[in-house]
Amino acid sequence: MSASQSMVFRVFKAIMALPMPVCIVIPAILLYLSGWQWGGMVLWRFLIGALCLLVGFVLAVSTVRLFPKLGNGTPAPWDPTTRMITSGPYAYVRNPMITGVVLILAGEALMLCSWTVGIWALVFLALNMFYFPLSEEPGLRKRFGKEYEEYCQNVPRYIPRLTPWKKQGK
Repeated sequence: MSASQSMVFRVFKAIMALPMPVCIVIPAILLYLSGWQWGGMVLWRFLIGALCLLVGFVLAVSTVRLFPKLGNGTPAPWDPTTRMITSGPYAYVRNPMITGVVLILAGEALMLCSWTVGIWALVFLALNMFYFPLSEEPGLRKRFGKEYEEYCQNVPRYIPRLTPWKKQGK
């Protein structure tokens, strides 16, 4: 297996282990357990949901593409990047993948008129609001040091900047 094929497989495994269950498997189980059925569709809710889902999907895909290309790693915590990524969506927000996934879940909840999927979106967001500062960020500080500190001072964790941040000297 070539190095590029190996990286594609590593990224594929990370996607199958993380975003796929969060965005598809868990919502499907929740819909099944709640007895959800088609009905009560409201056009405006469906359209807003579709927009959220589309924006979230584009954000998640564009973020995942940066991991092997610029970071030499995957989105999985067990196979992290070896180079820090500060361009693309990362120039606006420190956690664009989580933002994308939350938008996907919110879109699903709106499109399907499902409170259970909406609650799952909020639970997922809350879990990550604890996980990132307590686990992910200390690891990034250890791996990237001052470069990550400067990035944190300039790029918000969850709510995107209006303009992209550019590292001094770039």
